[in-house]
Amino acid sequence: MARGDLLVALVQSGVGNDELAFRRAAEALIAEENAKKHSVLASQLAEALTRRRNPGSSVSPLTRPRESAGLLHETEPLRRLNELVLPTVVRHAVTDLIEEHHRRDLLRSHGVEPRHRVLLEGPPGSGKTSLAEAIATEVAVPLLTVRYEGLIGSFLGETASRLEALFSAVRIRPCVLFFDEFDAVAKERGDTHETGEIKRVVSSLLLQVDRLPSHVIVVAATNHAELLDRAVWRRMQLRLSLPSASREGKIEWLRAWAARTGVKLGKSERTIADRLRDVSYAELEDFASDVQRRQILDGFDSDPEAVTERLLKSWSHRAKPEAGD
Repeated sequence: MARGDLLVALVQSGVGNDELAFRRAAEALIAEENAKKHSVLASQLAEALTRRRNPGSSVSPLTRPRESAGLLHETEPLRRLNELVLPTVVRHAVTDLIEEHHRRDLLRSHGVEPRHRVLLEGPPGSGKTSLAEAIATEVAVPLLTVRYEGLIGSFLGETASRLEALFSAVRIRPCVLFFDEFDAVAKERGDTHETGEIKRVVSSLLLQVDRLPSHVIVVAATNHAELLDRAVWRRMQLRLSLPSASREGKIEWLRAWAARTGVKLGKSERTIADRLRDVSYAELEDFASDVQRRQILDGFDSDPEAVTERLLKSWSHRAKPEAGD
């Protein structure tokens, strides 16, 4: 929605006493000012919206930054989509999502919002966190990662209250809101082993996700998709599966990394991929960084092949998790 449309929507909803529509239009306007770095004006608008709230309304008030402290970790995303090895169907789906947000004004002129709820499932190290960061980079918004140690409380009702504070804090700024290990807070409510408090938290979480405006892209990642509440699947507009690293994928990743960094590996990508056959993409990146780090420390006279061979031997003796860990 263009700025003129936002102002029209704001006035129309205000005249019509449509509190929810008014709030959404105001939040979109505040988010637009935040995106333009007009922080003073955005803060003034947010403060005015907070004061306006009807005490009898079911709509949550805006949360000031200090009230959401400890719930989110903000980072400036740097990873690009073309750096990732992704299945073709996943790459196309994410590219479409990014285009929708780049051309959201065109969509909104037809009364359509860009999609903004994404579920990523796959084994550890398959690139879920990296993909969330890449989406944030390509859309040019900050990456906000939910901190569960600050979110999950030990007292009845505490977690739901913190959830409300978290979502209220992010509603007025364009961002990627990333839930890693989403099954920690979105477990199946039919599980007889879960307490009534956890079920209320899941219900509150899903309600808050529904209310988020489209300038907040929610990316939820899980290694255990089977544990998620069934309602989570219905709410996610994109549901993408990231597989374990294949031999071909590792070769592609190593070639791209070497070309991007200029680091000489000293051995063929095929040889390295074969000797690191059990590692994930995340571990492969750790290995490549180890090679780069060692070459820097050894100086200009270092032998790339010797460095890589030494680290391959070291990695072959790395401790592995015990079964069931």
